[in-house]
Amino acid sequence: MSYYRVLGLKKEPFSTSPDPAFFYESAFHKTTLNRIQIAIKLKRGLSLILGDVGIGKTTLSRRLFQLLKRDKKVFSHMILNPIYETESEFLTALLRLFKIDQGPDPLSVVESLDLIERYLFDKGVEDGQTVVLLIDEAQRLSPSSLELLRALLNYETNEHKLLQLILMGQMELLPRIRGMNNFWDRISLRQALNPLDEADVQAMIVFRLRQAGHASPESLFTAEAIRKIHHHTQGYPRRIAMLCHDALEQLVMSATSTECVDEEIIHGLIKEGSQLLAQPVLN
Repeated sequence: MSYYRVLGLKKEPFSTSPDPAFFYESAFHKTTLNRIQIAIKLKRGLSLILGDVGIGKTTLSRRLFQLLKRDKKVFSHMILNPIYETESEFLTALLRLFKIDQGPDPLSVVESLDLIERYLFDKGVEDGQTVVLLIDEAQRLSPSSLELLRALLNYETNEHKLLQLILMGQMELLPRIRGMNNFWDRISLRQALNPLDEADVQAMIVFRLRQAGHASPESLFTAEAIRKIHHHTQGYPRRIAMLCHDALEQLVMSATSTECVDEEIIHGLIKEGSQLLAQPVLN
């Protein structure tokens, strides 16, 4: 039996998979989502969301995509792993994503761009729709792919951009884009994701447990344990989820009468992790 079922839970509360149902929206996250949606509604063009590894970008992107899908006037498309070796490969992927008929013969870069421009014009002007392209792990985009995206952002009417582009990536993407003056000045929204504070760490833990089916008014984590979790993880959601997962497993396997995760359990897990990191790597 899984550890979470022993605790009376229906689902695993601290999976690191980017499930939007388990995405805790802090006030900062809600503001970020609102700002992105406003930029899309106003058809401002390019939004850039950056953050360190484990800060929750991918889960945020899934949540945003979920919200956009509710609007019938928005055509949302997502790329999860934007690794393309050539311009043609990237454009072919976009044509397929937008479900644009490519015909039987290979297309040149110019021909592919013309087809995409026509598609964006038909959707955005003729049909009054909004086309959104959300790219996760955007730091993996090649220089040529970034140049193609810059070209796509040139497609516009007198009032608005025809493509609403959202790039979510690690901080290493920032200096690359800053070095592209004709790309940097097209960004309408720039936002860096911040770690959670202690109050939000507690709220995230409670939220995830509730989503997993925890109905008891009694907490499964003491206040001291949460304080130590925040201090050790520095408020990074992925680290929090991993530590809480290990803590609940430890709680279930514990031979003591402890009914909730306390500071001692968290301290033991942190110490164990430090010892593993200190061990030499075997060849």
